[in-house]
Amino acid sequence: MIRIYFLLLWSILGFSQTPIDLALKAYNSHSVPYIKVDKLATMQSTPVVLDTRTKKEYDTSHIKNAVHVGFDDFSLNRLPNTLSKNQMIIVYCSIGVRSENIGERLINEGYSKVYNLYGGIFEWKNNGYSVVDCNNEITEQVHAYSKKWSQYLTKGEKVYEH
Repeated sequence: MIRIYFLLLWSILGFSQTPIDLALKAYNSHSVPYIKVDKLATMQSTPVVLDTRTKKEYDTSHIKNAVHVGFDDFSLNRLPNTLSKNQMIIVYCSIGVRSENIGERLINEGYSKVYNLYGGIFEWKNNGYSVVDCNNEITEQVHAYSKKWSQYLTKGEKVYEH
């Protein structure tokens, strides 16, 4: 009986999925490989990090040194001039849905090392990493995009307009 209980508990814990896992499975095609927030936070090299959210979202808070490229108004002209097609690029948005679309566009343009930040800025903040505002000051505020998507942000102060 104890073995059955242990196996049941192990299977529940081992295969449980977070809400972000479920959302990314529902909305993404997984055409851009993911990179976890812990890996980005501990990287020795410095990848180019692209924020694919709106300017309001970016101005509220973003990952330090991220370059705003937008989503609806995204253009390759917004990429840093020094960016080469073989540099590591990490795209992110709120949880990783919009950024997958921008990542696909970059891959289609010949960029070879494009990764989507798993869980986006929400997962970044949920794991205790800092974000900065438009003045490059650390902030607890994170633009939550909408009431629907804000459920995935569990740490920090949710902002809907700025």
